[in-house]
Amino acid sequence: MELRHLRYFRAVAEELHFGRAAERLHIAQPPLSQQIRQLEEELGVPLLVRSTRRVELTAAGAAYLRRTVEILDAVDAAAGQAQRVAGGQEGTLSIGCVGSATYSLLPRLVRALREELPGLDVSVRGEMLAPAQISALTAGEIDLALLRPPVSGSELVVETIRRDRLIVALPEGDPRATSDQVTVTDLRDAEFIAHAGRGRSVMNTVLTSICARAGFVPQIHHEVEETSTLVTLVAAGLGVAIVPEATAALGLAGVRYLPIAPDAPDVELAVARVAADPSPMIEQVLTVLRRVADE
Repeated sequence: MELRHLRYFRAVAEELHFGRAAERLHIAQPPLSQQIRQLEEELGVPLLVRSTRRVELTAAGAAYLRRTVEILDAVDAAAGQAQRVAGGQEGTLSIGCVGSATYSLLPRLVRALREELPGLDVSVRGEMLAPAQISALTAGEIDLALLRPPVSGSELVVETIRRDRLIVALPEGDPRATSDQVTVTDLRDAEFIAHAGRGRSVMNTVLTSICARAGFVPQIHHEVEETSTLVTLVAAGLGVAIVPEATAALGLAGVRYLPIAPDAPDVELAVARVAADPSPMIEQVLTVLRRVADE
């Protein structure tokens, strides 16, 4: 028995006419009749009652038709799914993301993917520091990493997708929070809350570099890994923080965000992936990501 036998039987059973079934299948009627008889001989039961005027299904034929339709539809669905997976429209995708982009870019990206590539099963891991994302990428735990450069590793492809302006997060009760903007020098005596140091966060290095250019070393009183925790500590009045502007999307009460004067520095946001994975799915997701980042 081959799939063609099932397709032939389905056509005859649905048309209840060998001539019409043959036209539907684009074959001659005699070979079609022969194939149906071979199917019945293999099964050992009659599927059709034939007369000069009509063709009818036997009870066994009606039962066999129901299962035949299920089988053929499943085969067609499997072929369609394989084609969608090969074309990048279907599959599983895991995305890692730094804290600030977790609250701004990531929600918009996931919504866009759901609309444009509904066959993708997308999972996200937010609030991941760059070293953790790189480890997860190389281990195959995530497919894409949204992080802050620099990123090392010849096995990775890194592409900058946007630049984020840096701003200052201040407790609402801080005297500097009443201004329209602040300079880095205004923060010389401030107590800072910073992202994790010792190479675990690019933002920690950015903070020390910005303060060094202003002629001082920041007084870091708390180091945290999650941006949400950092902003929460600012809201609690435990210090100030220099963060990417996208962090303001967190919208936590008790925090005032101010631009840095005169010229606000910025930081890159990049997407990284494993170089050996040029899959159509990743390419389609990157196309959506670039557009969402531009918006």
